[in-house]
Amino acid sequence: MTENTQRDMIDLSASAKVPAQSAPSAAPKTPDEVAHAVSPAPSAIPEQELARITDDVVEALKTVYDPEIPVDIYELGLIYKVDLEDDRTLKVEMSLTAPGCPVAGEMPGWVQEAVEKVDGVERALVELTFEPPWTPDRMSDEARLALNMF
Repeated sequence: MTENTQRDMIDLSASAKVPAQSAPSAAPKTPDEVAHAVSPAPSAIPEQELARITDDVVEALKTVYDPEIPVDIYELGLIYKVDLEDDRTLKVEMSLTAPGCPVAGEMPGWVQEAVEKVDGVERALVELTFEPPWTPDRMSDEARLALNMF
């Protein structure tokens, strides 16, 4: 069985300030844990609304698929960081399974379009990164099951 390694999850609430992973050697965590950094100042957005937006952003991210892989980008572990600013700009840092991905030019637009539909998000900025490089270790158990990788 593959060892379950840490994956980033989204928590936009100011009360759950956990630094985002920045090194590939970070310690493992389950797919249900929170690991996204938020600004150090308390948010101007009420906690209940942040919780709802967080859930809705996750659901929106789960609607975006790499056309070559039958698993959504969230479960694949392609989302590295999500930050909601007080002006309701949602910043998403993501990767691809490979730098030469045929939809590299299109996928950030798909992500932007999906998360901008979330009530409470005014606009979204999506940035691609390859640091750290994506590996299959970032996938959730659900993704591994869907891809028969157990």
